[in-house]
Amino acid sequence: MTDPSRRPKAFRLDEADVVLSEAPAESAAEHADLAVVVAEEAERDSPYRPKLPKRRWRWSTILVSALGGLISLAVGVAIDRLISDLFARADWLGWLAVALASLVVVAALAMALRELFGLWRLARIDRLRSEAEAAARDDDRPGAEAVLKAVVALYKSRADTARGRAAIAAHEGEIIDGRDLIVLAERDLMRPLDREATRMITNSAKRVSVVTAISPRALIDVLFVFAESLRLIRRVSTLYGGRPGGLGFFRLTRHVIGHLAVTGTIAIGDSMIHELVGQGLAARISARLGEGVVNGLLTARIGIAAVDVCRPIPFIGETRPKIGNVFNELVKAQKKAASPEGGVEAEKR
Repeated sequence: MTDPSRRPKAFRLDEADVVLSEAPAESAAEHADLAVVVAEEAERDSPYRPKLPKRRWRWSTILVSALGGLISLAVGVAIDRLISDLFARADWLGWLAVALASLVVVAALAMALRELFGLWRLARIDRLRSEAEAAARDDDRPGAEAVLKAVVALYKSRADTARGRAAIAAHEGEIIDGRDLIVLAERDLMRPLDREATRMITNSAKRVSVVTAISPRALIDVLFVFAESLRLIRRVSTLYGGRPGGLGFFRLTRHVIGHLAVTGTIAIGDSMIHELVGQGLAARISARLGEGVVNGLLTARIGIAAVDVCRPIPFIGETRPKIGNVFNELVKAQKKAASPEGGVEAEKR
């Protein structure tokens, strides 16, 4: 059967000189695996395989950097010329200009340090959330202990977490599993902060709902929703220990928007409007008030996404804030705004 000089020949499986064996099947499987490996190596070494380009400096980056350098040089030369002219006119004017320029430099350095600390705090919270998620997933006790110490240190100066820190110190030695340590930190430290974040989200959603229901222009609605959403993101971040600066807040806002896009909750579709505003509610409120409810729900979604991004521990044992918790409060606020006692008409022209 293995002689290459023999010509192919037809045979029956029930013949006496035919021997069935499992070796050919195993050999075929081994050859198939070997063929896959060879094909992968050939594809990796193939000159036709597309190669990812190396990251290089972009011309736009070079343009912005060069333009910023020129503007800085121009400002420096202008200030130097101004100080020289003031010294030529009067010494006290020159020294006053030097003092003011020194204050400008000190304030700029302070602002830069504040931005750096804000970015560092946001990066630390992101790192803690990743480490906590990994420790809970792998049931890693040493990793969970490190996360627990870092989170306690993060909130050591907060009066609203004093009871939670005391409870953790009392029960930390009684827990063996790493996941349970993360759940303990989440229950004792995050629960009061989650309640405050839910209250913030509800109040912001109620404000957006009422203001957009009574505002006469759509532009006012858009501007108010935008401003209230940014304010809510900053307040949630400060609540969980982020305290971002200007650049940090821009990065955090982009992160929240990206989280909304990834989770698919950036918009409220017609099905959700029918589910929430329907069920007989649309017949009792006007279209304008219904629009206010939808805007409030969108603000609530942004707040919930901010909680997911700013929270140093992911939701493992605790319940994540839900849009349904805010909806009932929005409906009550709309009914109060639409009532004659509230002084607001149900529908404005």
